[in-house]
Parts: sequence; C-alpha cells; structure tokens
Amino acid sequence: MKMLHVTIQTNRFEEEMKFYQEVVGLKLSGDMRPRGKNLVFLSDEEGATAIEIIENPGAENSGNENLSVGFKTDDVEAKREELLAAGFDVTPMISPMPQVKFFFVKDPAGMRVQFM
Repeated sequence: MKMLHVTIQTNRFEEEMKFYQEVVGLKLSGDMRPRGKNLVFLSDEEGATAIEIIENPGAENSGNENLSVGFKTDDVEAKREELLAAGFDVTPMISPMPQVKFFFVKDPAGMRVQFM
C-alpha cells in the first residue's frame, strides 16, 4: 500500500500554496481551480510526495500539536537558517541521536512541518 497524499484544509489557501511551493519546493501537480474549486495538489518531481490543499473558510487552524508532516532536505541546518531569515518561528534543532537532526515550523494553516 502506498500513501497518496496529506490533505490540509485552510482559510489561508494562497499562503498555504506559496509555503509548499517556495519553502518546501513542491510543484503544482493537480489543479481544480479552473473547475471552480480552490483545491490543488502539490508534489515532488516524482509525484511521490503529495500535499492536497483545500480552501475551507471555516478552517481557522489546521494544526494539531500531535500531527506533523515531514520532509527531507539536503542541509537541515541551512534550511533552518533560511526559514529564520525569512521570519518563520522555527523550533531549536532537535537531535535525538548523533546522526539525526530536525526542526519544526508551522505552515500558514498551523500544520507542524518537520524538516530533517
């Protein structure tokens, strides 16, 4: 079985799309806006990682402190510095063992995003 996507409902649709395109590096892979629905899919080049973003005016905070979406980055320390410089509120670097480092940041909808 293969996971297809994670869905985020948000009242900050445009900001959410921008975050996953510019910060995470995902590309638009499906777009329902021409059909009158603010719903998009964003994925990596292989289409293996997909985020579905749906506009929902009632979704003021899509975050849950017990849920996060994780992404691998080539240089986790540089990614953290990039997000700090851009004004994001990032957690300190977490390293539960020497070969593992990661941090969290919240996307515009309040979803916790982990970069490793």
